[in-house]
Amino acid sequence: MTIKLTNWDSSEYLDTDEAIQDYLDACIEEADGDPAFIVHALGVIARAKNMSQLSRDTGISREGLYKAFSQSGNPTFATVAKVASALGLTLTLKTTSAE
Repeated sequence: MTIKLTNWDSSEYLDTDEAIQDYLDACIEEADGDPAFIVHALGVIARAKNMSQLSRDTGISREGLYKAFSQSGNPTFATVAKVASALGLTLTLKTTSAE
């Protein structure tokens, strides 16, 4: 008996704002402070939302976006902020409270 395996692509299931928020929340929790993990999640969301439209909205080439959010990519904070804004996301920083 042969088992057929396929690659999983989370972007195919991010079809609502609620699904995107749940995915982003889960990734941030799972990242444990790893910025590369969070950047990867942002790239998945970008693919789900339409990379061509995102390119037009940010002024960054489609190829540049794919490269920046690839596994070996290392986007600048400016790129991350621009993409997040174009996706309708806000970046928030909070102080940690001393306990």
